[in-house]
Amino acid sequence: MSDVFAVDLALDLSPNLPDAVLAHLRRHLEGDSTDDGSGEVDWPDFVPLLGDRGPASHIGGLLTGRLVQAPGHWSLTARQEIHAELLPELVALAEMLAFNARTDGVIGQVRFCEDEIPELLINRSGTLVKMPLREANPSSIPLGCCLVCDSTHAGCGTSYS
Repeated sequence: MSDVFAVDLALDLSPNLPDAVLAHLRRHLEGDSTDDGSGEVDWPDFVPLLGDRGPASHIGGLLTGRLVQAPGHWSLTARQEIHAELLPELVALAEMLAFNARTDGVIGQVRFCEDEIPELLINRSGTLVKMPLREANPSSIPLGCCLVCDSTHAGCGTSYS
């Protein structure tokens, strides 16, 4: 049994990202443990969480991470495998990202590699909210009930028969 989690992040960050936050994020992305001026050289146990590239060992597909300065904001996308012992560091990074995110809403997800259902990472006014999803029970949905508007879909046009 593996103790690996699949992590996906996709969000836009403030155009006024503080230099220290930018340096910290770049350090995670570049997989570099040397001093980058962020003051983290004193953290000998620092592990870059977004620095792996190439084929994933446990979750399939590719591991990636990229930060790009776009007009009016920074865009971040990352897909990584994170070991369970690094989850507290991941939460701290996600909290920093949520605080600096440009918009509210889903900024990523975390999924234990042997599970099918992830936990969403949501930015709510600069605060990270972790929302576990659950498996839908189709037998509990009445026939004719709409999954989109949670009624008999009068007006949404969806039909489940």
